[in-house]
Amino acid sequence: MVFLDIEMRGNVIVPPDQLDPKGLLLRKGIILRLLEDIAARKASKEHGYYIAVTALNSVAEGRVDELTGSVNFPVSYACIALKPCKGEILVGIVDKVLRHGVFLKSGPIENIFLSEKMMEDYKFVMGVESMFVNDKQQSKMEIGSRVRFKVLGIKWMEWDRGFQMLATLAGDFLGPV
Repeated sequence: MVFLDIEMRGNVIVPPDQLDPKGLLLRKGIILRLLEDIAARKASKEHGYYIAVTALNSVAEGRVDELTGSVNFPVSYACIALKPCKGEILVGIVDKVLRHGVFLKSGPIENIFLSEKMMEDYKFVMGVESMFVNDKQQSKMEIGSRVRFKVLGIKWMEWDRGFQMLATLAGDFLGPV
């Protein structure tokens, strides 16, 4: 995945109880609100998953909302984001095993599908804990297994504010780790 260092702009609303005439609590209040906003936003199609706010670059003069007493501050800040790319090699953990493939999780991406058709020489074995087994390499993929895979396709899901991926084991050194 590609790490991006991006500069973003937005508005931070600080409630009156977090305002202080000395300014120290004001800056702290702005940073806390900014972190909450980024966590709630989770990801975007353009930038990927938001990981951390690294710097508060500027805070413009705030405007007071006369009804609530809150202050709206336009801010500029630096942020690190993580964006998945087609063709890259990642490691994921098997989350679900189905007859037609497995679902993996890798970092913030929770919806990666590795189809049975993309697992050469692996066969589905039904049991108390279903798994895919490769008799030649004596390896298996079951819930909790770590798997190195190649990203075959990526799709942005607006309703979930995240990415879905298709994976493959076609390539050298791919499969259970």
